Amino acid sequence: MKRKQAVVCSSDSAVAPPVQTVPVTLLTGFLGAGKTTLLNALLAEPAMRDAAVIVNEFGSVPIDHGLVHTGSERYFKTTTGCICCTATSDIRTSLYELHQAFLEGMMPDISRVVIETTGLADPAPIINSLIAGGTPALGLRDHIVARHFHLAGVVTAFDVTSGRAMLDSFIEGWKQLAFADHIVLTKTDLADATAKGCESLADLNPAARLHDRNAADFDLMSLFAAKNYALRDKPEDVQGWLAADRLSLHAGHDHDVNRHGAGVEAFDLTFDGGFDPQAIVTFLELVTSNVHSGLLRLKGIFRATDDPERPVVAHAVQHRLYPLTRLAGWPDGDRATRLVLIGMDMPQQPIRDLFETLASKARRKARS
Repeated sequence: MKRKQAVVCSSDSAVAPPVQTVPVTLLTGFLGAGKTTLLNALLAEPAMRDAAVIVNEFGSVPIDHGLVHTGSERYFKTTTGCICCTATSDIRTSLYELHQAFLEGMMPDISRVVIETTGLADPAPIINSLIAGGTPALGLRDHIVARHFHLAGVVTAFDVTSGRAMLDSFIEGWKQLAFADHIVLTKTDLADATAKGCESLADLNPAARLHDRNAADFDLMSLFAAKNYALRDKPEDVQGWLAADRLSLHAGHDHDVNRHGAGVEAFDLTFDGGFDPQAIVTFLELVTSNVHSGLLRLKGIFRATDDPERPVVAHAVQHRLYPLTRLAGWPDGDRATRLVLIGMDMPQQPIRDLFETLASKARRKARS
């Protein structure tokens, strides 16, 4: 994987880097927008067979890594924590480790890298870490990354069923859309007002191409048509956000991997045993039924007593619980039930107590 040093260009131009550098595509979108589903569809494309994948998850217990169909030969890395303060470190470190893995013969050559961010990610720190004129290099590692990788584009998934409410509460959602080259509208099969939602997105970022994920003519690989990320056509706020990020350097952040800002927090629940399938449904319905609980996102993998080798996958966005699905098998060696819940000022203890009550009942039933 011989690479030449990338051509230095100003942040408001689109001077193409040498073809020897590996293009990096950022896949972003707010909590529950369908990024992992979109990523799985992309990785099934023949043209993506030699793509490397980096997934960032908010919280200390990764879930999405088990839901991404990477294949045994694909380079895949998961990072956890608050992307706002760890983006530059984690992304550059991950790309450096990818490059070193190739040099040491641990993986074949790659044609591209896809980075899936946590739904709470502010894109500015990540983009600053990958463009010329962004966050300064802090050592040899960063210079190596700059010589061998370049940002090719930003793809943002947008949930048309709940995205508008998200935009009213979280600036990160606006930023994810404003930085995008492509906006992929998801869950359009569940929405009645898709066209109205598209109009507001077009006003926010006129330069971005809008795609309907469920349209018959949707072309996944068109999301990778761009060769080099350009800022000149983006909304004027984008340049200001990047400049503010370079000045702040994330000073004063507490670096708690389970916290994001003042009110958003993640917590995890784990259980080594199996739950009765009805207990799983009961727990999820109780947690998601309170529309004022502050829940933003729930995702988990459950071991069920009726078929322990086929885990149950659960997803919820705010109070909407999506139909449960079964995996054909466990994605890794860990067969424990594990959930991550992300919320805004969400009362944790009642949820922990309910989970522990159901777990205690399952232990007693297993002993008997």
